[in-house]
Amino acid sequence: MKPDLRFDFLVDKEKNAVTIHREFNAGRQPVWDCHTKSELLDRWFAPKPFTTETKSMEFREGGHWHFAMIDPEGKKYWSLQEYRSISPIDSYSAYDGFSDETGAPNMDMPRSTWDATFTDAPSGRTMVTTIVVYGSLADLETVLQMGMQEGLTSTLERLDELLATFG
Repeated sequence: MKPDLRFDFLVDKEKNAVTIHREFNAGRQPVWDCHTKSELLDRWFAPKPFTTETKSMEFREGGHWHFAMIDPEGKKYWSLQEYRSISPIDSYSAYDGFSDETGAPNMDMPRSTWDATFTDAPSGRTMVTTIVVYGSLADLETVLQMGMQEGLTSTLERLDELLATFG
């Protein structure tokens, strides 16, 4: 990440929420595309050294993204995002959680809602604000202990690298 790109990771334990402000050195359309197209998500949506593999995706209200993060030994960690609302290149919201290979939710793991907003930032950059809300403080603390902040930092650096290839 370029040192002058904003990155805030704010935890609110009273609201069981995390707010992430992250600036990207690219226009809103390519940043939006990288968040909403499986062929691009597969190139960045995992912390190093993991990779991402989409099983199925329908980016539409009521649609979903079913994918796996794959560790270097080949073990797959499945997740499912279910899209609730979409306003192209401005925002989307989704219900997010771990799943199994068939897409059935893993009810033993925390689930959350994600609200992502894309806005123009100075110098042709884009600001993405993501608010992640969990059902309980215990769920929030579980994902924080799992390394959410570190994983997200690495994952978003991969997006920086991908965006830099767009020229």
